Amino acid sequence: MAEKIYMIPVNDAFDKDSECPVCVMYNALENDAIDFVMGPSYMEDDVRSETDRLGFCRGHMKMLLEQPNKLGLALMLHTHTKKVMADTEKLVKAPLKAKSLFKKTEESPLLQHMEELEQSCYICQRIDNIFKRYLTTTLQLYHSDAAFREKYASCKGFCSTHYGMLLKEGQKILSGKEFETFVQLTNRLYLENMKRVEGDLAWFIEKYDYRNAKEPWKNAKDAIPRTATKVNSIYKEDTIVASRVSH
Repeated sequence: MAEKIYMIPVNDAFDKDSECPVCVMYNALENDAIDFVMGPSYMEDDVRSETDRLGFCRGHMKMLLEQPNKLGLALMLHTHTKKVMADTEKLVKAPLKAKSLFKKTEESPLLQHMEELEQSCYICQRIDNIFKRYLTTTLQLYHSDAAFREKYASCKGFCSTHYGMLLKEGQKILSGKEFETFVQLTNRLYLENMKRVEGDLAWFIEKYDYRNAKEPWKNAKDAIPRTATKVNSIYKEDTIVASRVSH
């Protein structure tokens, strides 16, 4: 099957030695989005208006704080903060009423605004549409490309979040016997590889017993970051590679 450009990131992710190929895809999109925001684009009016409006979630703000471009981040934070203050000043003029036991109280526009601020993030929004396309492409490749099905079947499973996403996407794209086979395979990949990582983590813990000090590490030295990928979708390639090199 001829490879099209939108298939490349999916195939590349499944070619990597990782605990979740879907985490690899998301991590690449996330890094690209961080680089985009902290590059010259933060001076463009359309980008700045969106970062002012949406701001950043806690996780992505932590990533931005680690970037060297402090002036760029300061400028974005400054104009976003000014917008938050201006919007809030308008909304506080409306009275905020206490909840009543006897009468339904409509949600305050101020509280709605603060909830929206908590949930909005320019980087999440930039990633989401492309990431959804990657998930769809994964299932389309599974359906139409025998070589990719082999690649899928030989991967090391998925994190809990992306395991669920793959099954949900599979319901939309696959049907009949093909869907049943996909579910059985995906369940097996998830459970068998979770068990493998759990075993590595158990041996990591056992190595702290003085009686096992001279025993080999086996595959346990990088068990913590690999388990973090499995249970929390935290994928940091440099951390896992570095821990493997230190064996």
